[in-house]
Amino acid sequence: MDRTHTCGQLTKKDIGKDIVLNGWVDTRRDHGNLIFIDIRDRYGLTQVVLNPEVNAVAHGLGGQLRREFVVRIEGKVNARPDGTVNKSWVTGEIEVECSGLDIITKSLPLPIEISDTAQSSDESRLTYRYLDLRGEKMQRSIRDRHRIVKIVRDFYDENNFLEIETPILAKSTPEGARDYLVPSRVNPGRFFALPQSPQIFKQLLMISGFDRYMQIARCFRDEDLRADRQPEFTQIDVEMSFIDENDIMNIHEKLMQKIFKGYFNEDLKIPFPRYDYKEVIKRWGIDRPDIRFGLELVDFTGILGSDNFNAFNAVVKDGGVIKGIVVEGKADFSRKDIEALEEFVKIYKAKGLASFKILDAVEGSLVKFFSEKTIAALKEKSGAKKGDVILVVAGPEKVVHDSLGFLRPHLAQKLNLIKQKWNFLWVKDFPMFEWDEEEQRPKAMHHPFTSPKKEDLDFLESDPLKVRSNAYDMVLNGIEIGGGSIRIHTPELQARVFATLGISKEEAKEKFGFMMDAFKYGAPPHGGIAFGLDRMIMLFVNSESIRDVIAFPKNKAAVSLMDGSPSGVDDKQLRELHIKLDLKK
Repeated sequence: MDRTHTCGQLTKKDIGKDIVLNGWVDTRRDHGNLIFIDIRDRYGLTQVVLNPEVNAVAHGLGGQLRREFVVRIEGKVNARPDGTVNKSWVTGEIEVECSGLDIITKSLPLPIEISDTAQSSDESRLTYRYLDLRGEKMQRSIRDRHRIVKIVRDFYDENNFLEIETPILAKSTPEGARDYLVPSRVNPGRFFALPQSPQIFKQLLMISGFDRYMQIARCFRDEDLRADRQPEFTQIDVEMSFIDENDIMNIHEKLMQKIFKGYFNEDLKIPFPRYDYKEVIKRWGIDRPDIRFGLELVDFTGILGSDNFNAFNAVVKDGGVIKGIVVEGKADFSRKDIEALEEFVKIYKAKGLASFKILDAVEGSLVKFFSEKTIAALKEKSGAKKGDVILVVAGPEKVVHDSLGFLRPHLAQKLNLIKQKWNFLWVKDFPMFEWDEEEQRPKAMHHPFTSPKKEDLDFLESDPLKVRSNAYDMVLNGIEIGGGSIRIHTPELQARVFATLGISKEEAKEKFGFMMDAFKYGAPPHGGIAFGLDRMIMLFVNSESIRDVIAFPKNKAAVSLMDGSPSGVDDKQLRELHIKLDLKK
């Protein structure tokens, strides 16, 4: 097309120029003799005036215009009359006097509203995503995503990283989420898997001598969805050779610093605090804590588990714990408030929530079961003062930590306790393994290529749950945005880890034989990290869902409502793939 300017470009410096604009009709206002339209593209809006004294034909066509018609405008740039300047638009000081109008295409009445304040359902927005993407919020999100990705790529390029693409069609491997499988037509009965991450390939790149790799990588996981999860998503994927975990953390603090300067024009203070896994669980209950407010966990096991309350005594006898948090100034919580909080912790399998209100005397339904000495010790250990309330959960350690760990941010939001906008931290020294109740065996907490700490190697076969790993997560505002580890780089240690995970030598050879062979030809020490790009951008643009920063996302059922995928295929395609759909539901 022959446009001379975009719809967000013209200013008072252009007054007097003859111009051509192309775009969509955003609004139309008929003032009788004059018709005003706002024409829109991704760069902004421009007001156009259709005057019959300037061009009667254009004015006549203006009467046919409706929202989202695509038009071509010829005209002259004029200053807006006094009192009509729109300071919220870049183009707000000018308007275009239309001398020619072409209707390029027409639009049906819109099935959804294109507006940041519209209340269209998520289903409608995803069905008509090509219309939803015209809205300013979505346009801004996609623009911001591009800006952030460019900053990321520039940073890695400046630091000698090579961006290297890895295969999308690859081998299915155990561990992790379910794979998306792709049947091979030319190899009947065999399947590719879409990569859950480029993990194996980026380690092979280190063995290949590419000591600094990065990729904006597409990844696929067949798992249940939520607000910050999609079946296909994007990672900032990184691997480095001849480094330790501090090198990884240091350079990626600088990456965040670069993003904040380039995107927010803010100076981000580094280094970030670094906590080991045991400490964050002890203090905040979960391994991705938000520490922008207090509400740290206090251990009351030795105090409340040694008096006359049988329920608490039984918890301690069974190896459980009793912990709580102090909520300052909230001794005025009503019974209804406490009951609502109790229902919340029950989501995480807690059996109840005890409350101790610090007033002139300590009040609560359980106070009568404890001696004055115990109550005094409770107050002293908690540091609670008059007007505060202590909320307590008793039970198995994981249940208590989960319950209080998730109760903390819930209360912080409810009580408006979060004053700091951004808080980064690292969590490191994760357990190497966790127990899989279903399969009754250890499973990798991160993945089977994570290296165990040297000082814990003696426990690998005898007591694997004691083994810590060289793994680390970056956490922002209580959300994990990136995680990685130093990798195993010798075939002997990798074989020991596979054995601990119950992966037989035969299975290891079948699934990972090519990687184990590669280790035999001089593998450097290496490690890396991957950031959830969608989740990170979601936080930066202040959105509640990664669907708002992905152009064409799936819904919660992993379905694209716009194009109807996944869809059925015809019998000919199934025959070519040697697939029969004869399984009963």
